[in-house]
Amino acid sequence: MLALTAVAPLAWGTTYLVTEALLPPDRPLFAAAVRALPAGLLLLAWRRRLPTGDWWWRSAVLGTLTIGLFFPLIFLAAYHLPGGLAATLQATSPLVVMAFAFGLLSERAGTGQVVGALAGLVGVALLVLRSPGGVDAVGLAAAAGSVLVSSLGFVLLKRWKPRLPADVDMVTQVSWQLVAAGVLLVPIALLVEGAPPALDLPAVAGFVWLGGVGTALAYVCWFSGLTRAPAGATALVGLLNPVVGTLLGVAVMGEVFGPVQALGTALVLGGVVAGQRRSRTRAQGSPRARLARAA
Repeated sequence: MLALTAVAPLAWGTTYLVTEALLPPDRPLFAAAVRALPAGLLLLAWRRRLPTGDWWWRSAVLGTLTIGLFFPLIFLAAYHLPGGLAATLQATSPLVVMAFAFGLLSERAGTGQVVGALAGLVGVALLVLRSPGGVDAVGLAAAAGSVLVSSLGFVLLKRWKPRLPADVDMVTQVSWQLVAAGVLLVPIALLVEGAPPALDLPAVAGFVWLGGVGTALAYVCWFSGLTRAPAGATALVGLLNPVVGTLLGVAVMGEVFGPVQALGTALVLGGVVAGQRRSRTRAQGSPRARLARAA
């Protein structure tokens, strides 16, 4: 399950490079809409199933939180904050997810998960944090908002998942959320940014990658892991995102990778592993697991 969940942050780690190198500049809402809506419509056409009952509004809430609000807030934070600071603030997400999971799911994070989250936060800071110049209130609010809305969405998904009909798979559920997010984003993008820009072949390739791999596949893998493992342990896996982004920057853009970055990478990977090991230990020691072994 860890390998499946890790597909998401590995794919998300390519977003900055693809955006910088291939996509039209200064069109964050357009980019967010194109990432969400076409992928959602394709998945919906494949599965051919619409929500029923409460899942109409639940899908709208989840899509708004995890995509429709999250994407624009991330872009806004990136425009108003140094990239390293924005990434470091995002690295607080595991701790926020643990807090929401405790409040909404009564899911208590283990000591290993908390320590892993703190180690990962320090590791991300070492990887990407540079001079704090250029900080402003809008950027800080956007970064904090992106962490809050996405973390709340992840935990609500885990809370509501057991109420889904048994024959509704994760691909179908992700299609509902992507369409809901796209329907929200398209009119906002048109109102704020105007008509869509002309797209050349590299931009089309970039959107195909981000929509297909970085959004549709990534969210299916991420939500599948989230619904089968403790929320805090899953959120820790998301810290692989800045590691991938840093390594791509070194390999493709010629960015510096020295001892400080190596230490940061080690802390992130150690934090992820520590959180997963603690999660498995707790699961193996649970009454349900003991009964299963006895049977």
